[in-house]
Amino acid sequence: MKQCTGTILKSLSGFYYVETEHHIVECRACGRFRKNGIKPVVGDSAVLRMEGKSGYIEELKPRRNVLVRPPVANIDQLLIVVSVCSPVPSTLVIDKLIAAAENQNIEPIVVVSKTDLEDGEWLCEIYRKAGFQSFTVSSVTGGGVEKIRPLLKGKITVLTGNTGAGKSSLLNALYPELSLATGEVSQKLGRGRHTTRQVELLHLPEGGLAADTPGFSSINTDRYDLLEKEQLQYCFREFAPYLGQCMFQGCSHICEKGCAVLEAVEDGKIPKSRHESYTAMYQEIKGIKEWDKK
Repeated sequence: MKQCTGTILKSLSGFYYVETEHHIVECRACGRFRKNGIKPVVGDSAVLRMEGKSGYIEELKPRRNVLVRPPVANIDQLLIVVSVCSPVPSTLVIDKLIAAAENQNIEPIVVVSKTDLEDGEWLCEIYRKAGFQSFTVSSVTGGGVEKIRPLLKGKITVLTGNTGAGKSSLLNALYPELSLATGEVSQKLGRGRHTTRQVELLHLPEGGLAADTPGFSSINTDRYDLLEKEQLQYCFREFAPYLGQCMFQGCSHICEKGCAVLEAVEDGKIPKSRHESYTAMYQEIKGIKEWDKK
């Protein structure tokens, strides 16, 4: 029985397309994965049992990290693409994505798109102040696009964000040879139409892999690895200088007297919208019952 190891580049309708040293193999997962409640995802390093030109995934190597949505493993960085308008940006959505990345030791990068329509610097400034690389781009004019290219070289990057934010358009602007499908935003609904149907890792000409992922209209904290509410504070990196300086131990940083985080918000050292997102996420996690975490 021949075995080999490779990386899952694409998952589609129960089939996995695994890149080995010599070629891409179409595989199915062995039944024990379903029995054990495990599902291979794009980015997984997999051990295959070959049967002719196809194969079965027999084992998954330990993951460095994994996201539930989008379902990708072993990521270096998460490129959060958000349009400055059409659809209207939501800082809560951005902050949930950032928290999910921080929890998995994935570096978040914010890219504000469609700046040919409106100026997006105000949104970038929120995230630069919070300690994140943030960029404005226009895939129509090409403005700012070249600043993204060196970030992708040699990295495994996942692009994520709302439907219609311009993820596929950005990749096309960088690498026209990819010819990814793009869609217009519905004027009636104010959101984009899904053009990317599945997650797929794409080889980039200058080295590295990038995944364009299906967009979404809304996102819930419980779609990610569930955090304990006490752990959420560590997913907001700009809180770090103030943790442990509150008047009371176990401070939730929501409304307590003598909270160093709240004082930093009042002093303008922490962006107000970031703390509002933290509060909303804290309350959301707090409301999830123990049995829902199973």
